[in-house]
Amino acid sequence: MPRWLPRAMVLALALYACFQFGSWAFQQLTGLLINILIAFFLALAIEPAVSRMATRGMRRGLATAIVFFAVMIASAGFVTLLGSMLAGQIINIVEDFPRYLDQVINWVNSTFNTELSRLDIQDSLVHSDWLRKYVQNSATGVLDVSAQVLGGLFQLLTIALFSFYFAADGPRLRRALCSVLPPARQAEVLRAWEIAVDKTGGYIYSRGLMALISGAAHYVLLATLDIPNAPVLAVWVGLVSQFIPTIGTYLAGALPMLIAFTVNPWYALWVFIFVVVYQQFENYMLQPKLTEKTVDIHPAVAFGSVVAGTALMGAVGALIAIPAVATLQAFLGAYVKRYDVTDDPRVHGHRRRGSGVALARVRRLLGRRTGTGAEDASA
Repeated sequence: MPRWLPRAMVLALALYACFQFGSWAFQQLTGLLINILIAFFLALAIEPAVSRMATRGMRRGLATAIVFFAVMIASAGFVTLLGSMLAGQIINIVEDFPRYLDQVINWVNSTFNTELSRLDIQDSLVHSDWLRKYVQNSATGVLDVSAQVLGGLFQLLTIALFSFYFAADGPRLRRALCSVLPPARQAEVLRAWEIAVDKTGGYIYSRGLMALISGAAHYVLLATLDIPNAPVLAVWVGLVSQFIPTIGTYLAGALPMLIAFTVNPWYALWVFIFVVVYQQFENYMLQPKLTEKTVDIHPAVAFGSVVAGTALMGAVGALIAIPAVATLQAFLGAYVKRYDVTDDPRVHGHRRRGSGVALARVRRLLGRRTGTGAEDASA
């Protein structure tokens, strides 16, 4: 046996063990890494406001705390107002549910010549096996729901804590990263950080602008239909549809439809049609233009990045895909060598003048050969 073979075998086994351990650790820490990534982009989003306050003489930690406090106060106020409104509407729905049920039963009886009654339906529902199993499953699932709620609160606390430290200690973090790099690499890291701040801020600006436009459009509809609490519902639609990826549009449109149903069932249908039509207008007309101007990436690239981010990381990937791709594109654009494009008509999508003449010659030649072949065949 060669002397190097035992050492090679031990080294191979050690590398394999390290690879397995690294894969296991990465799988276990995936949730934490995603939370840190979200916190990093949130810190980049509030970086301009914190830096502006810090340049005016305020301590960076205090400036970050003020920004966080303002965001928390606004979020708590909105959630409280929305919760009180939603609780009142649910109470109204529960109180008016017998009337709605009577209307449906009367329509079914008059249309299909049946003899249904509300009391019979209520008795069949109360004594049904389906309801009993549903109540049992709900009772056993209370602990699971409580655990999920506590886990969500812990994730929010983790994200808030990391984003606060990233924003408050941004200069210290950049200094720590640059201290282990040569001067040329330090300039590249600082430039990439600055680009990331600009692109993330532009993305948040575009989302905020689209939320404002969406809220205004839905407010006009809800006010026209005389839906109660139209301003709160409009703010809900604007924020949820823009800042919650993938399912945000459906969550945003469900609540106005529910409130409109309590006023008039036909109003819920009008709200649904408006939400679908406006979503198509936003996806194909409004969002590509705003994204191209604020984040400076092509609409097709933005759409592809969202699809890729969703496939890789789910809702989180869809939310951070556009600023991440915009940052990467702007950073790599500085190192890609570009050349002057020749003044050729084909660059603008035009054909050359001689191409039509050459094509006509080819057609005439083919016609002659076809005619000669036909003559030979007849002979």
